[in-house]
Amino acid sequence: MNATMVVPQLVHTLRTLVMTGCSAEHSVSGVSDPFLQVQILRLLRILGRNHEESSETMNDLLAQVATNTDTSRNAGNAVLFETVLTIMDIRSAAGLRVLAVNILGRFLLNSDRNIRYVALTSLLKLVQSDHSAVQRHRPTVVECLWEPDASLSRRALELSLALVNSSNVRAMTQELQGFLESCPPDLRADCASGILLAAERFAPTKRWHIDTILRVLTTAGTYVRDDAVANLIQLIGGAQELHAYSVRRLYSALAEDISQQPLVQVAAWCIGEYGDLLLEGTCEETEPLQVEKEEVLALLERVLQSQMSLPATRGYALTALMKLSTRLHGDNNRICQVMSIYGSCQNVELQQRAVEYNALFRKYDHLRAAVLEKMPLVERGGPQVDEEAKESKEVAQLSEAAPLPTETQASKLLDLLDLLDGPSENAQHPPPLDPTPGDTLIHLLDLPCAPRPPAPIPNLKVFEREGLQLNLSFVRPPGTPTLLLITVTATNTSGGDVTHFICQAAVPKSFQLQLQAPSGDTVPAQGGPPMTQLLRILNPNKAPLRLKLRLTYDHFGQSVQEIFEVNNLPVETWQ
Repeated sequence: MNATMVVPQLVHTLRTLVMTGCSAEHSVSGVSDPFLQVQILRLLRILGRNHEESSETMNDLLAQVATNTDTSRNAGNAVLFETVLTIMDIRSAAGLRVLAVNILGRFLLNSDRNIRYVALTSLLKLVQSDHSAVQRHRPTVVECLWEPDASLSRRALELSLALVNSSNVRAMTQELQGFLESCPPDLRADCASGILLAAERFAPTKRWHIDTILRVLTTAGTYVRDDAVANLIQLIGGAQELHAYSVRRLYSALAEDISQQPLVQVAAWCIGEYGDLLLEGTCEETEPLQVEKEEVLALLERVLQSQMSLPATRGYALTALMKLSTRLHGDNNRICQVMSIYGSCQNVELQQRAVEYNALFRKYDHLRAAVLEKMPLVERGGPQVDEEAKESKEVAQLSEAAPLPTETQASKLLDLLDLLDGPSENAQHPPPLDPTPGDTLIHLLDLPCAPRPPAPIPNLKVFEREGLQLNLSFVRPPGTPTLLLITVTATNTSGGDVTHFICQAAVPKSFQLQLQAPSGDTVPAQGGPPMTQLLRILNPNKAPLRLKLRLTYDHFGQSVQEIFEVNNLPVETWQ
């Protein structure tokens, strides 16, 4: 008996229970046989999964159950929650899915903590597929952050971080920072890391980004992830117009508190690099600050002498003092004295650093200014980005040598976008293409008989807006005729950088898709270096290829999202 025959009978039985009721001995708190209703709903969920006709048959019934079930008792809540799970698991109508999310939103207002926990957990699972519907309940989710129950608070934190996007990042970050100041210690690390990740991804301006990181470091510096210091240093270094603002903010924060080690490290680095800006004039973006050279040196010495300072922090302070010997005019005897003291420090790293700095003063003073000049700007990703860009030009070699992304990374990329034909949880990944050693040896020994490479496939321009252009280039490796490698190349001829650039793709279920990591998230202005990303598509049936792309990026201060389908792919890409 197939699903088409069973589903109408189950629908009729459940409708009878909901609309007409049953005998008193089967009623639990006014709900007609909730145990039977739950079992029918679970069976409907199994039968309707990935079955369009069965899902349409039960849509109206599920709406009736969702609107007519009494929620004043736990029996009704159990039936209602099972209804929500069924709606979300089958191919239900969009309006019905919104109704299910709204039911979970009402659960958040329930006085029972277990029901609120279930609602938060369910909404967290739905946030990727029904983000806009879950977004409507953001104020209620934020209120749950202050729940005294630790498990509830943790779930609310995870869901709040998942709801952050470019349109609400300012408001959500402010709420999360308020929670960070008073949250339990076991949640502080997750909250701090989540705020930093959200700021890195959705920051509207560099100044806002810097202010956000500084507030996190000031509030919970010891709980941030290890790369927070390097990321903030790189961010400040790349924002030349904010150097004076940053060094003044950091100096003021350091003068108030030297206990937060990541904050102290960033402040010491920034003072060492831009100490001259600290003493020069005023900064329009900050309150007037009058600082003397002796005050700056005294503050760094206090960091060196503090028992709270880690060896790494003292290393930052020593280097800052040494750099100030070339940034600030005047006598350097005080700095030389500090270096002499640490030349006999018990910590080998600090001792070596101090001895080398002493040698700069005594033997190589003529080289000191050149050695201690300002650090050059390090591009995000460093030489790895250039290497990836170079490799993307040799797509055939990349297809054989590049490692496949992990299962988790691939599933995240596939779950982000499902635009063509339904959920992609069951989507399989293309098999690895690495040849066996034996095959490799055969190919090496059989070079004279190697087949002629196929004719190149013409490139295709698929998107152009305000100077941003997206081109697709195609390669089909001769050894794997069912595999298509698509290199997405983004170029920018406008006068402003395209930042936070994300390209996502979806294909029909008969295909298998993998998205490799992009070469970066910024497309420089004025025809700068392009950004590239590799798509690997396996087409076992050699069916006509349809590709849907979603682009999100920031350009000229505006957040842009474009969704479009590419149907004019060359025939050579799939035949």
